[in-house]
Amino acid sequence: MTLIDLRSDTVTQPTPEMRAAMASAPVGDDVFGDDPTVNRLQELAAAKVGKEAGLFVPSGTMGNVIAILVHCGRGEEAILGARAHTVLYEGGGISYLGGVHSRQLNEQPDGSLALDEIEALIRPEDVHQPATRLISVENTHNRCGGTFQSPDYLRALGDFAHAHGLSVHMDGARLFNAAVAQKLEARELTGPVDSVTFCLSKGLCAPVGSVLCGSQAFINRARHIRKHLGGGMRQAGILAAAGIVALESMIERLAEDHTRARTLAEGLSEIPGLRLDGLPPTNMIFFDLDESIRLTVGQIESLMQEHGILVHATGARRFRLVTHYWIDDSAVEQTLQAFRVVLTQGG
Repeated sequence: MTLIDLRSDTVTQPTPEMRAAMASAPVGDDVFGDDPTVNRLQELAAAKVGKEAGLFVPSGTMGNVIAILVHCGRGEEAILGARAHTVLYEGGGISYLGGVHSRQLNEQPDGSLALDEIEALIRPEDVHQPATRLISVENTHNRCGGTFQSPDYLRALGDFAHAHGLSVHMDGARLFNAAVAQKLEARELTGPVDSVTFCLSKGLCAPVGSVLCGSQAFINRARHIRKHLGGGMRQAGILAAAGIVALESMIERLAEDHTRARTLAEGLSEIPGLRLDGLPPTNMIFFDLDESIRLTVGQIESLMQEHGILVHATGARRFRLVTHYWIDDSAVEQTLQAFRVVLTQGG
């Protein structure tokens, strides 16, 4: 039985076109900078986000750690949202590896950071306190429901940060979802920030990797830190080839994932016992179980798998479902039917 996997868009597998590109990719030693396929990917990625240069890295987590370590020295501070991926799901790497202090504030419902609240956290120059150097923003924002940031907000954030002598990093793991949802080019969202990471291995379907982009001077420094972290790869063009296909052919189709997420959410909203956060802005659906559902989330996961559906609980009574390339209209309908049957058992 082929399973319908809604646990995350990280479960996507490379398309046949990607596999063919990987098999025929010209390669070299990327640590020496002479892998032509990696170089092409980095140039393409930088152009997509309007930056001078890019750096291929094994994961988004590594990209974010590298970026923050370039912007901040040991004992310095980055301001981040309390529900940011870097705070919750990256192992405290900026502190463990870079000695960077994270100062956190609660995001607004749309995942943005209020400028007046950021201003209240900026440290004065004082030997008793870590120096504030960076603001990091997530776009789209995972734990705020797949919400996205607008060009107007990002311009305001960039102007504010630079006026205060701070840099801005964007964790754009799902940047292209944010762009497609707003019918924009990605560079319209990344222009005001100093650095940005985005993942190739989520909705864009490549098997591995992210790209960190910024100025040439920034990327030169980032390359050193990537080496420190063990992220220098050799004939990495085999992986980069899939990333090129992703950037050339997989971006616009993200709109289909958003449409299917909305269809799935609308169907779930009609099932008694489910409380949806609302219609999804991109490809993530979040919902809670009310007291009428007696099943545990673990029991629901097991029963759904018996119906051929993989789902993932994010809390004691909470689920996140994520649509992606391998979820078609039939999969959406099968998922809704399975939930109707499973939750009837727990009603």
